[in-house]
Amino acid sequence: MHFSQRAQSISPFLAMEFGKHAAALEAAGHRVIKLNLGEPDFGAPPAVLSELQRVTAQAAFPYTGALGLPALREAIAGFYQTAHGLTLSPHRVVVTAGASAALLLVTAALVNPGDDVLVGDPSYPCNRQFLHGFGAEVRLVPTDATTRFQLDLATVQRHWSDRTTGLMLATPSNPTGTSVPADELAAICDWARRHNAWRIVDEIYLNLSDADAQGRPAQSVLAVDPDAIVINSFSKYFGMTGWRLGWAIVPDAMVPVVERLAQNYYICASTPAQLAALACFTPEAIAVCEARRAEFAARRALVLEGLAQAGLSVPVLPDGAFYVYIDVSTTGMDAMRFCQRALQEAHVALTPGHDFGPHAGATHVRLSYAASRDDLKEGMTRLSRFMQSLT
Repeated sequence: MHFSQRAQSISPFLAMEFGKHAAALEAAGHRVIKLNLGEPDFGAPPAVLSELQRVTAQAAFPYTGALGLPALREAIAGFYQTAHGLTLSPHRVVVTAGASAALLLVTAALVNPGDDVLVGDPSYPCNRQFLHGFGAEVRLVPTDATTRFQLDLATVQRHWSDRTTGLMLATPSNPTGTSVPADELAAICDWARRHNAWRIVDEIYLNLSDADAQGRPAQSVLAVDPDAIVINSFSKYFGMTGWRLGWAIVPDAMVPVVERLAQNYYICASTPAQLAALACFTPEAIAVCEARRAEFAARRALVLEGLAQAGLSVPVLPDGAFYVYIDVSTTGMDAMRFCQRALQEAHVALTPGHDFGPHAGATHVRLSYAASRDDLKEGMTRLSRFMQSLT
């Protein structure tokens, strides 16, 4: 059997690979503290679970339109009004089978073979794999602590070429948990727009961002660039990872294009998941999610204190999501070896930075604090002992 070059060029997702090794250790009777995956431990809000039980009492779940249930598209648009003060037409909302399907649609709609696309390094690997899959020449642009591991305007300008057709940003970012400052984001988008390039902004963790100094919620890119293409998900803020439900916000002219693509690629997102997700936008569910956002902030403080006590450096403090990007270069090991030994010797699963790009991948490790406080405390204790064993 001969496989496509596309299939053969995709590297394993190391976060999942370390998950498999952790599962093997657990099967052998060890308790493993799993800090490798970005999967909130809370699950869906109770109101959503109740709604799922109610809707699944019916016998039939017909296909919805390819763009999603009209009521859910309206609810998502309303969420942008209440959470971010943005008036958004439901017509521009595309409900998808997870954020991955949203990326599938928008990259299929925008990318031609040979297109030059800028993506920051480090960044979530699956995002660039979609671009690669449709033939883009993805240029991973190195970033560092001076720009909070994010692209800034100066870096974008320095790497821009006559062939650049678009760029992809994530704010807050996976793996670093850092955000692009609002004025910098506006400047980057303005530059790209003036050069006729599209802008995809991954806002999957937007509603798990810290408020600003005035207590205002994090701002969507749509506030400064109404024609940007936004990717979002029910997985993180709403805790619904396995439900495989997400959305995209696209310009009006793009709606019929992604509708045709969705019709052909997967028909529609899950009907019962869409019906139950309507309950996400009730005051009860939003209150639960906001309490969880505060809990993540408390967990972050616990982890940062524990890492400092263990002697592990965090070059840039995160301001969103639930990740910490740790510099392990002082240990004398590269990130892969560090994670292998931490798993085998301390039974703590982490993700080596190799997943997220070559620039700093060998020296950095991602930790997810989406686990429970008890697991995080135990994880910090084990990492501290592990670090002591290295001296």
